[in-house]
Amino acid sequence: MYDLIIIGSGPAGLGAAIYAEQARLNTLVIEKAAMSGGQILLTEAVDNYPGIPSIGGFELGQKLREHAEQQGAHFVTDEITCVDFGADHGYAVKTLRGKKQEYQTRALIVAAGASHKKLGVPGEDAYIGRGVSYCAVCDGAFYRGLDAVVVGGGNIAAEDALYLSRFCRSVRLIHRRDVLRASAILQEQLKQTENIEILWNTVVEEICGGSLVESVKLRNRETGENRILPANGVFVAVGINANSEIFLPELHCESGFIAASEDCVTNIPGVFAAGDIRTKKLRQVVTAVSDGACAVSSAEEYLRTL
Repeated sequence: MYDLIIIGSGPAGLGAAIYAEQARLNTLVIEKAAMSGGQILLTEAVDNYPGIPSIGGFELGQKLREHAEQQGAHFVTDEITCVDFGADHGYAVKTLRGKKQEYQTRALIVAAGASHKKLGVPGEDAYIGRGVSYCAVCDGAFYRGLDAVVVGGGNIAAEDALYLSRFCRSVRLIHRRDVLRASAILQEQLKQTENIEILWNTVVEEICGGSLVESVKLRNRETGENRILPANGVFVAVGINANSEIFLPELHCESGFIAASEDCVTNIPGVFAAGDIRTKKLRQVVTAVSDGACAVSSAEEYLRTL
């Protein structure tokens, strides 16, 4: 039996792994993806991590994983199917591909992250991989010299628009409100980029085309006016959904995010939530890593009571 199992190896899970090894806890990290890093793997550049002025998301994910492994962390690539929160003397984590099929632990950190939200409009699912994307860094280069739209108004949408402006002939940032939620520095960069145009108070009604995306149908929320905008690529950046389904209903959630405060404590003793999967105001790499450290600290306190 493990002292601690960490589900997920994004920044929160990797931060937890580093601190767990320093605490000399018998720890296992379970990650379903082939690579560690979570959402930061989709980020071209992380320029707000203290002490590192700028680093690629992929590289930062690698460095965090290497740090955890150097500390002695053990990783297994497997997919969680369910967690038995009522197991004797701890918790049973059941997996899809693992040789053991089930891992026993006295404490558990859930750091399974989040996934991109969809627009939920006609044509979206039909054109995924044929013009619709949720990752500008992954797919942007395919649209060199073409016209792209980015849907959203937060930091990710702004970063995507700026990244695509390097490849695309034009980038239209479509936002349903008249004010962006992106940081001030990103908004300044958007204004300074000639081939980026922001369409305010506008929503996508439909994604249209033949074998590939050719246009989007838009509606102005103030005037009600409809228009067809030619576009070759549609990049969706409208938020995230927590990957919390398999932990329900045992773990209490708010809008799908596991309810946990800054100490990462959940409603179940010995189970902690860290990173994008939990309720929190700010979802950044630095806060995710911090969550991992806090979750381990809370787990240590819990284990001392056993």
